[in-house]
Amino acid sequence: MVEQTGPNPTDRGKLGSKRHIAVDRQGIPLALVIAGANRQDSKVLDAVLDAIPAVPGMPGRPRQRPDKVHADKGYDYAHCRESLKRCGITARIARRSIESSEKPGRHRWVVERTPAWPAAFGKLRIRFERGLDTHVALLTLACAVICSLFVEQFC
Repeated sequence: MVEQTGPNPTDRGKLGSKRHIAVDRQGIPLALVIAGANRQDSKVLDAVLDAIPAVPGMPGRPRQRPDKVHADKGYDYAHCRESLKRCGITARIARRSIESSEKPGRHRWVVERTPAWPAAFGKLRIRFERGLDTHVALLTLACAVICSLFVEQFC
């Protein structure tokens, strides 16, 4: 279980939370995990992967895991790479102090762009709700709206 609130190290120790969103290659949100603001991104990777639902509709057993994961520098740790390898997932993680943050590349750009979309919903830009259940409900609704916009655009 991931601790969902914790002291924010950049905001005078006030309680806060981070959102971790797994997306597909187009940027459609697949899974959402809330963690405390004081949690390191790499510690939440397994929870995010476990939150991805099975993909039905194809013959055979529904797929639960992706083939490949693109992630930012917050996940550049040996235990993240080992965890992905154990699950049979190819890791494409930006390397700290090697790759530039200014040019994320065409795959990682989607990963960096999509978590910013919920901020377009004014109520989600800053978390004002004290209750975690209300915040998660609003984030889930925002992800559903984002998914419906994708379906509308491509269908």
